[in-house]
Amino acid sequence: MEKYNHKPIEKKWQDIWEEKGVFHASNDSDKEKFYPLVEFPYPSGQGLHVGHPRSYTALDVVARRRRLDGYNVLYPIGWDAFGLPTENYAIKNKIHPKIVTKDNIANFKRQLMSLGISFDWSREINTTDEGYYKWTQWIFIQLFNKGLAYKNKMPINWCNSCKVGLANEEVIQGTCERCGGEVVRKEKNQWMLKITEYADRLIDDLDLVNYIDRVKIQQKNWIGRSYGMEIKFPVDDTSLTVFTTRPDTIYGATYMVISPEHPIIQEKSHKIQNLDEVLAYKEEAAKKSEFERTEVNTEKTGVRVLGLDAVNPLTKQNIPLFVSDYVLMTYGTGAIMAVPGHDTRDHEFAKVFDLPIVEVVSGGNVQEEAFTDIDNGTIVNSPIIDGLSVKEAKEKISEYIEAQGLGTKKVNFKLRDWVFSRQRYWGEPIPLVYCEKCGWVPLPDSELPLTLPEVESYEPTDDGESPLSKITDWVSTTCPCCSGPAQRETDTMPQWAGSSWYFLRYADPDNNEELASKKALDYWMPVDWYNGGMEHTTLHLLYSRFWHKVLYDIGVVTNPEPYAKRTSHGMILGENNEKMSKSRGNVVNPDEIVEEYGADTFRMYEMFIGDFEKSVPWSSLGIKGCRRFIERTWKLQEMIREEDIFSDKIESSLHKTIKKVTEDYETLKFNTAIAAMMSLINEIYDIGGITKKDYQTFLILLNPVAPHVTEELWQLMGFDGFLNEAPWPKYDESKLVESTIEIPVQINGKVRGKIVVAANISQDEVITMAKSDLVVKDMLDGKEIKKIIYVPGKILNIVV
Repeated sequence: MEKYNHKPIEKKWQDIWEEKGVFHASNDSDKEKFYPLVEFPYPSGQGLHVGHPRSYTALDVVARRRRLDGYNVLYPIGWDAFGLPTENYAIKNKIHPKIVTKDNIANFKRQLMSLGISFDWSREINTTDEGYYKWTQWIFIQLFNKGLAYKNKMPINWCNSCKVGLANEEVIQGTCERCGGEVVRKEKNQWMLKITEYADRLIDDLDLVNYIDRVKIQQKNWIGRSYGMEIKFPVDDTSLTVFTTRPDTIYGATYMVISPEHPIIQEKSHKIQNLDEVLAYKEEAAKKSEFERTEVNTEKTGVRVLGLDAVNPLTKQNIPLFVSDYVLMTYGTGAIMAVPGHDTRDHEFAKVFDLPIVEVVSGGNVQEEAFTDIDNGTIVNSPIIDGLSVKEAKEKISEYIEAQGLGTKKVNFKLRDWVFSRQRYWGEPIPLVYCEKCGWVPLPDSELPLTLPEVESYEPTDDGESPLSKITDWVSTTCPCCSGPAQRETDTMPQWAGSSWYFLRYADPDNNEELASKKALDYWMPVDWYNGGMEHTTLHLLYSRFWHKVLYDIGVVTNPEPYAKRTSHGMILGENNEKMSKSRGNVVNPDEIVEEYGADTFRMYEMFIGDFEKSVPWSSLGIKGCRRFIERTWKLQEMIREEDIFSDKIESSLHKTIKKVTEDYETLKFNTAIAAMMSLINEIYDIGGITKKDYQTFLILLNPVAPHVTEELWQLMGFDGFLNEAPWPKYDESKLVESTIEIPVQINGKVRGKIVVAANISQDEVITMAKSDLVVKDMLDGKEIKKIIYVPGKILNIVV
């Protein structure tokens, strides 16, 4: 027998699978469909590291098993290829982003194919292909036509390094998610998508899907639905409206705070006695990100707005008005009633500015050193609602405020509309033109796709505009409505655009007439199982659910939710237990592992490394252990026996392994499934042989994890056809019960012997057999038995 050599074997089977289209899904099949999906990768120049394939391999195991179980499986892959990193690299190296993208994709594809993942490469998509982003543009036009896309001047997160506007989700602790550079607040005209119009449905429809709890919680927290009131506080000859979830604490509102961006500053500038000071503070606030401004532990700063006081509408008392950056214009109304007795930030602010602190919910210590928020207790110092519980007080004061015309009940959300446009080149052009006569007008379908023109420089302009704005011939066009002169929109779409619907294109990737045919969408959608990183549950997951709901509303899809099931995986850390990064020097390249140990070993270790949902460190020792297991599987060729006795000895263990592996593959417990197969192979080696039939079953069980070596062994053993066409084995419940068991026999608590008995033996029979054991019999000779303790099927203890 030849020694196991992974290189020719893995290349051989990868070529056969692709040549025969083994993993190509059919849109015309009588089989039950199964559509597993992974987040398609961004093809960066660095290529894959060993953390990336964890998700791909996991769903590949599930996909391969489902094919063996008779399903028509669509397991697709593509490239999320627009975006800043590629553009920044192109700017730095003076290479067209298209070329950078093409080279990066070629490298990623080579790496993924070398792992033997059963992707349907015939459906490969690329968000930068004109045939793909034609439909991204078409979807944007549908959003525009429904009034869900609008342009608005607003403060945005601005990355000084990338010179681009960022969504809140793209700002991590005050820095740009992509480059790590400083993010400031800046006012700019931007295209917005009205995701807030779908906020309720994005929460409520989570009841329709099978997502792991932590994903649902993150979605709900990000949307942040809260029930409260909008209440008017008189200021000069106008009023400020505040949103509060605690109208029961209004008697404790001893001052008001507005955001530095609040329009009342401009409207009442002639009344503000310290306007210069207020405007200077506004300028400083613009340098901070929303994260920095709202962080609880940040020292509170602000400026008293002299010349303008507010009036508490319940107490009728004048209260001071402040401007402070811990209040955001993008949440609520940009103004708050400050209740320092029962709100942490308000309390800290009040202590800094020596403002009144009034307790209105009993049971809370409002002293600085022992301050806590109060959600329960009895209302005090509040004439209309004194003595009521918080719940009762909320209801009564809300009714009173509404009856007096001082406010209305309101549902509010933390979710903000999606800042959609980017002032960059490498993105989908927004298919709109501006006409002085007709306003913003979408391009007709016949003019899609609107393709990216060639540019000499990819740098944003000094004023932060897109490089497209410099191409006069491209910008100047005619209006589709009136045929008059018009200007193209020069902003491009963010990277999130192409990834918000890619799962639909996989159903029908070559369709030039529609984003996918209704027949294909009706058959494949929704996605049956989607796995991705937890870091995308407030970005891509939310955005793609929103786009899908819009397409559902206009009849393109028939499912209100795109993904029936969502799971998430933990990261693979470096051997030093830190996140892998080039700067830390702990990145492990999968190419090196595949070269030395093989793709099957790599795949197995990725699945065996630990709990799939938790982060785990890479281990060089672990990879070697998985290689040894595959080599032992290979050597079983030499241990084939015809005698039924070898099958009888492992019959129960084999059926238990079938049951466990089948269940564990479906519940992402790959590590315990592999451990069960390792245990079984140990048993086989212990008895010294395995029948050909049992070896066949073992190879099928192992195949989803180690597909190359198992296919090769299948062929070497002369089994019919290819392993990938074999049926998944079924276990027999009756064979799961051991026919015999081994029971240790103790004398005075010490094991003195072991007896093998029938699994269903009675206690009396166990005692009789134990007394007949030669060793036990000798030790009992002449001794009085005082007590016998028997734990059925476990142990027998004889006390003498």
